[in-house]
Amino acid sequence: MNESIITKITENRMKWSDYEEIVSDNFQQIDSILKIAYNLKVQFFGERLKVYVPNYNFPAISITGSDCNLNCEHCNKKYLENMKPLLTNSELKDFLINLHKNGGVGALISGGCDPNGAVPLKQFLNTIEEVKQQTDLIINLHTGLIDEDTACDLKETTADIISFDINIDEKIIKNIYHLDKTVEDYRKSLELLQKNHLNIIPHICFGLYYGKIHEELKSIKFIKENFPNPSLIVVIVLIPPKDSKFETPKPEDISKLIAVTRLVFPQTEISLGCMRPRGSLKREIEQLALKAGITRIEIPSKATLQWMKKYDPNVSFEFYSACCAIPEKYERKAISREEDIKSYKLFLSGEK
Repeated sequence: MNESIITKITENRMKWSDYEEIVSDNFQQIDSILKIAYNLKVQFFGERLKVYVPNYNFPAISITGSDCNLNCEHCNKKYLENMKPLLTNSELKDFLINLHKNGGVGALISGGCDPNGAVPLKQFLNTIEEVKQQTDLIINLHTGLIDEDTACDLKETTADIISFDINIDEKIIKNIYHLDKTVEDYRKSLELLQKNHLNIIPHICFGLYYGKIHEELKSIKFIKENFPNPSLIVVIVLIPPKDSKFETPKPEDISKLIAVTRLVFPQTEISLGCMRPRGSLKREIEQLALKAGITRIEIPSKATLQWMKKYDPNVSFEFYSACCAIPEKYERKAISREEDIKSYKLFLSGEK
């Protein structure tokens, strides 16, 4: 059966049931699939690897501080703690204007969710619009679920990116997010964003169902059916909370899902985002993700880049001081200065 999968890929005859077989536990030819996925990446994107190191040039902001109404099982507000808390319009505007004056590239504006799964951005949208008019900052908004009025107001801000989490798993929506919502609510939000011609960057978290692969393939299929040609898909990986019933996702399982994403979207950029387990597992996930055909990676380990030079001696690294979700047209603005990536350069040159 596995042999026929390889044949179907080469003959462009894959069905969703075939992708289900690839991500199953008993699939034995993952190395062959990874090789095909990487060759697809090279075919459409060459041997460039884009490396994103946001640092102080592209800060993450929470407009709710550490507050969130959901207390999601996998997060419980801990990710908000690492963001810059800016709770008023004046704080947000002053910070962003100063960021611009000091040579910043842009910012991710996010926060905790209200009981409906929305980041309460609405009261800040006029300020964001003013900042866009007065600066050339690249603004990435993490919206959560939205209504029609918010979608229209988002369009007026001229924000550059809408980072939208795709989750088509009812158990995750209810048991992990604690949301009284359905898959249809995600579909409606996506339709509203599309209707207003916003630049949507789909995000998928692999392993979110207690660290296990569950319904991720449905999310990939949902994007294909509802948003067939995204410019970029960002993949993130569950970091299991300490002392919880969450398992650590298996790197091979993550690589299968990324390879399937590459097969389904051969001409779409795929980024491995900043959320993923740390330590030695981080390097394993990164290296398998590279084999599976990602084109972008945020804050990789230096050892991974060194490994990549051996895996593909023709690889060329491009460094950007920005979030990995920025549109390609803004890459020139985000090119890293030598002083911002000095440690990477020294390591790759063998001097450190």
